[in-house]
Amino acid sequence: MPLLGSNRTNEIVYICVIVTKMEIKELTKAEEQLMQVLWKLEKAFVKEIIDQLPQPKPIYNTVSTIVRVLESKGMVGYEAFGRTHRYYPIISKEEYKRMETDKLLGNYFENSIQNMFSYFVQEEKMKLDDVDKIMKMINKIKKNPQ
Repeated sequence: MPLLGSNRTNEIVYICVIVTKMEIKELTKAEEQLMQVLWKLEKAFVKEIIDQLPQPKPIYNTVSTIVRVLESKGMVGYEAFGRTHRYYPIISKEEYKRMETDKLLGNYFENSIQNMFSYFVQEEKMKLDDVDKIMKMINKIKKNPQ
């Protein structure tokens, strides 16, 4: 039974809308560490993920459990090869970065880029070279407003 009328294209559009409105779940540090590996490798078996992790290496069952949690959160999918699975990210690094940045900006800087920028300057977290590059970007935007 079609989701919207009898047109197959409508079904695909409707499904895409559902996926794009899906809420990205927050990750634990361990989950985020595994996602970093999956974003880098694009597709990987648990053993390949473990190979990319720093010492001391976690045991296979631990990584396997965390990957299954990531799957339940909608962060990763898998391709089955007999009894083993090759995992891949469903949520891109850019999507996750956007969500985390929005959360940081909202929770700590009242959704103000100015507040965030001044914090980094005051805390001396920015090098003068970084400030110069940002100023060049701002000047470029000023010259070519969209």
